[in-house]
Amino acid sequence: MSLKAKYQPVLDLGEEFGVKDGYVEEREGKLRIGGTAQTQYQKDLMWDKIKEIGGESPIDLVADIKVETTDYYHKHTVGKGDTLGKIAKKYYGKAGAYMKIFNANTNILKDPNLIYPDQELVIPFPD
Repeated sequence: MSLKAKYQPVLDLGEEFGVKDGYVEEREGKLRIGGTAQTQYQKDLMWDKIKEIGGESPIDLVADIKVETTDYYHKHTVGKGDTLGKIAKKYYGKAGAYMKIFNANTNILKDPNLIYPDQELVIPFPD
C-alpha cells in the first residue's frame, strides 16, 4: 500500500474542509502533506485522523497544516435539535461548557436556552 493510500482519509478531510494551497508529495519513504485549514478545529480533526492512522508520532508522514483564522476555534451553524449543551459536547467534550459558547455570542443570543436553526455561532478556543 502506498503512503498516499494509507493516509487517504486525511487527504479526504482536507478536501472536505477546502484546505487551501494543499500539497501531497511522496519521497524518501515519507508522505509530505500540507496546506491551510480555515480553523484550528479543522486542523485538530486532521491531526486526530493522522494519529488514528499512524500513531501519536508517525514516522512515515511530515505534515505542515496551517490555520487561516485565529480569532476563534470554529464557527457552527445551528441545526434542528441543537442545543448549546450538544454543541459544547461536540467541540469541548462536555455539555457543561455551553456558557462559554453563549458568552462568545451575546451579540446574537439573549438566552442560552433559545437558539435557532441557521444561526452561525462562534466557537471560542477550548481552555
